Amino acid sequence: MNEWINEKLLPPVLRFVNTKPITALRNGMLYTMPFTIVGSIFLLLANIPYEPAANWVTESGLGVYFNQAFGASFAIMAVFAVIGIAYSYVKTEGFEGLPAGMIGLVIFIMFMSAELTDAESGITIGNIINKDWTGGKGMITAILVGLIVGWVYSWFLRHDIRIKLPEQVPENVANSFTALIPAAVLITGAMFVYIFFDKVFSTTFFEFIYDVLQSPLQGVTDTLGGALIIGFLVPFFWFFGVHGSTIVGGIMEPILQANSLENTEILNAGKALTIENGGHIVTKQFMDQFQTVTGAGMTIGLVVFMVFLAKSAQFKQLGRLSLAPALFGINEPIVFATPIVMNPIMVVPFILTPVVSSVITYFALYTGLVPLFTAVQVPWTTPAILSGLLVGGWRTALLQAFVLVLGFFIYLPFARKMDAINYAQETGQPVEEDVLEKIEAEQ
Repeated sequence: MNEWINEKLLPPVLRFVNTKPITALRNGMLYTMPFTIVGSIFLLLANIPYEPAANWVTESGLGVYFNQAFGASFAIMAVFAVIGIAYSYVKTEGFEGLPAGMIGLVIFIMFMSAELTDAESGITIGNIINKDWTGGKGMITAILVGLIVGWVYSWFLRHDIRIKLPEQVPENVANSFTALIPAAVLITGAMFVYIFFDKVFSTTFFEFIYDVLQSPLQGVTDTLGGALIIGFLVPFFWFFGVHGSTIVGGIMEPILQANSLENTEILNAGKALTIENGGHIVTKQFMDQFQTVTGAGMTIGLVVFMVFLAKSAQFKQLGRLSLAPALFGINEPIVFATPIVMNPIMVVPFILTPVVSSVITYFALYTGLVPLFTAVQVPWTTPAILSGLLVGGWRTALLQAFVLVLGFFIYLPFARKMDAINYAQETGQPVEEDVLEKIEAEQ
């Protein structure tokens, strides 16, 4: 089985995740992180999950300013994404990437309508940038524009189709002329695309992509099956020593972010955040706080066993060294030193724990036991329980504590078996079933 996976399954998967588009997508989305975190702080301040404090923020008028800061950071995440993706693609090709990022932004804005009609009065306002499309709703368009601009811009430079200036010209001036020809071609082509969708379909490229591509993708991920696939794939890749969190997160994060932002838009529209009103269950918080919390495989239960219950010196020492990092979501020491990588005993709880957590969390959100997540997010290094409290209130923190405790008991029998093997080897005893059973009974 290992031979088949290593020789047949993993090579094409790794080739795919290391392609230029996927690399650009993964690296480009990283540029959105600071604005996501900072914007989340202001969104949290504007919607404090404690009623007296929330009322004070509203009455004091501070909520307006907090929402203004959120609207200028997290709410325009697609803008940062299109710039970052185009920039990363061209930089990977070995060229200066900033001009491509700026061209991507121009085309991104061009693809949205510059007019907005008020539904009640019928008055049309022109010359605007519609912020409805700068957040989650525009994320797939941002990805497509960023990748296409990055590819076309790189093609022009690879074929040396550009205006060349003498070496004495300052680099920043030379770069601006280098971008002139690809910019003219890309922007002109984007204009014809805009005309095509306007005249043929009476819509915009944004609306077309959202209806045809993004909404179905969000619908697929926002199911129990979608949640289980994410919960399974992250530890599955890690089992083979491949960074599953980066691979799966890099591909899924834009869609999960869009789900989070749409939940916030429901609240901003004055509606209750419920599934009936279009609320999403599977969001970035779902993945970060209930599938990969304390690290891929949710390994904090294994660390607790090592620290307090292990008999082998190896596990005791590893647990003590890994406890502090694990509290902040860093579990590479556990994954590689236990080891979990290529370990047929430990892979079972390593995959099973996030899968079970996914099922429990999904139904807790579906039934309303825990509120749906808004766009409030915390850094992935935020300790468990605290992260749950910040993104969803006390009920979310309580659910997080429950799945982590449950994770400890899922790991327990497998950890005992591994610890017994280690202890038998350390004490010179034969690694036989009767010996291992005796050691496990003594734990």
